[in-house]
Amino acid sequence: MYVIMVYDVNEKRVAKILKIARKYLKWVQNSVLEGELSPGKYEKLKLEVSRLIDEKEDSVRFYVMDSQKVFNLETLGVEKGEDGFIF
Repeated sequence: MYVIMVYDVNEKRVAKILKIARKYLKWVQNSVLEGELSPGKYEKLKLEVSRLIDEKEDSVRFYVMDSQKVFNLETLGVEKGEDGFIF
């Protein structure tokens, strides 16, 4: 499955959320990561994130697709990310 994770969390948790997410996904923009995950790894990611966030003030969204081929990506402006490419 292809997963896009978008987060808006309290500043004191941003670095911790990013560290967890980068174990599973590739950073592509501020507060956005994406990549292919097995169902098991997706569940592990959600569990780790849910243990860290404060559900009363933080928000984490997961967009889950069967494959990256399901959508087209267009970028306007600077391509951000770890290497400038989305895999």
